[in-house]
Amino acid sequence: MLLCRRSTIFVPSFIAKTSPNLFSYFTKKTHALSLFKNSPIRCNYSYLFGKPTHDLFVNKKAKFCNLAISGTSRRNEKAVGGNVMSLREKKKARREAPEGVLKFKLDACSKRGDVVEGLRLYDEARKNGVELNQHHYNVLLYLCSQNGGENVSDLRKQGFEIFQQMIIDKVPPNEATFTNAARLASAMEDPEMAFDLVKQMKGFGILPKLRSYGPPLFGFCKKGMADKAYEVDAHMIEYGVVAEEPELSALLKVSADVNNADKVYELLHRLRTSVRQATESTVGIIEDWFKSKHAAKTGKENWDVSKVKEGVARGGGGWHGQGWLGCGQWRVVRTQMDKEGVCGSCGERLACIDIDPRETENFAISLSKLALGRDVKADFIRFQDWLQRHGPFDAVVDGANLSLINQQTFSFSQLNSVVHRLHDMSPSKKLPLVILHKSRVTGGPAQSPYNKKLLERWKNSGALYVTPAGSNDDWYWLYAAVCYKCLLVTNDEMRDHLFQLLGTSFFPRWKEKHQVRLSVSRSGIALQMPPPYSIVIQESENGSWHVPTTTNDDLETPRQWLCATRPIKS
Repeated sequence: MLLCRRSTIFVPSFIAKTSPNLFSYFTKKTHALSLFKNSPIRCNYSYLFGKPTHDLFVNKKAKFCNLAISGTSRRNEKAVGGNVMSLREKKKARREAPEGVLKFKLDACSKRGDVVEGLRLYDEARKNGVELNQHHYNVLLYLCSQNGGENVSDLRKQGFEIFQQMIIDKVPPNEATFTNAARLASAMEDPEMAFDLVKQMKGFGILPKLRSYGPPLFGFCKKGMADKAYEVDAHMIEYGVVAEEPELSALLKVSADVNNADKVYELLHRLRTSVRQATESTVGIIEDWFKSKHAAKTGKENWDVSKVKEGVARGGGGWHGQGWLGCGQWRVVRTQMDKEGVCGSCGERLACIDIDPRETENFAISLSKLALGRDVKADFIRFQDWLQRHGPFDAVVDGANLSLINQQTFSFSQLNSVVHRLHDMSPSKKLPLVILHKSRVTGGPAQSPYNKKLLERWKNSGALYVTPAGSNDDWYWLYAAVCYKCLLVTNDEMRDHLFQLLGTSFFPRWKEKHQVRLSVSRSGIALQMPPPYSIVIQESENGSWHVPTTTNDDLETPRQWLCATRPIKS
């Protein structure tokens, strides 16, 4: 290993040549020296990740690629005796090579959280000359960053030594490498180091993820360093990383703790747009803010009513964005809304926030593109053509979901009851569109004479579409409901990976206004229609706030709301 010396700090010579300016930077980070004081190689993280040169991680011998068999080419791998290896033989050879065995054992340690065994395997591998690749190093860094206990400081130290060795070995880092290193820094209560590591990703062409920002953001918030937390937040926004409730909640708390009323106001609106309904922990932070003395001192005694009304109209209702209105002590109450959206505490009626028709059209287009990319293209195009011939509809029914609610087997009778109820409610007196997978109409209960007649009647009425084998019927019923801006009857909460692909704040707003849920009891079925108000954080024209809590899937459990009001001066 080549080392160059400047003062008492040792760094790999190739890194020193790459980043000569970082020597002065390191002297400002003297607190990090203690990390490596007992290490044979003293090196600060900033040395390791100075501005990279083009060939910093180029390995002329190609021995650090992710293939377990080093020194071979994918195009020219041959077995002993000159015979070309089959794909199965190649995989087996990679698994049984020392690098492959190490990967298997480290992955097992990762699943168990066994950092002691992981470090033992690392020491053994280096002793035996096993060449570690990116995956090996990332698993080791992850183990060191996740574990605590009595020897936590030693673990962090070993983690950074492994991180250092990865760079000395010229193994290229990826997002996971930087994120795990940032977690190590955060565990040492050094969010500044964690943030610097995130910022250095850019030099390697790596885009940070939301998880990358967690260590510095939560670290700064924990220390009450609000301005530094805002820097991390600004960096996230610059790179298009959208904060979720944990990040916004942490920013909200630190802003409230330092009495930054403007930031609290901004973050409440960010929660409104991206989270909509808050968990109990976040509601607790909001509640504490409204009960604080600083919140009582914050706000305008006089404001332009016309501007407030314009803001409400421009935003579609439910908020105005004109800042804190009113002054004085807040009255903070946990309460519920009645069926019409009237607050049980202050008597204010919540708004039903409009959806821009253009948003719906754009959402339908993006949904179609996703479906065409993930389902059989010809099948989905055939469905779109069918919709044009048979639509519009007042409601779309997720047949499989509704037929199995409170049922041991698929119940066509229950599904038919829903169809009849929707037909009676329909303004056009048209049957709803029932979506069923092919497997549901070709076997089992579908073979009974009564159910055969039922299916035939729906089909002849243009009210049944059968999705083909191999397709995902979720795409079909969701697209039809969005396309015709109609009701969607399903108890599917649409939270799985498929719906996360939609990646938009529009989807929960659309669901709230269009999803109908079914409840089944001894007295029969009941349809839970969309509420006549929006279940989202709302800011009223007089300055009061209403914050909904998240609930489970129990339709009978009333939702709790936080109501914050203060007297209006006439």
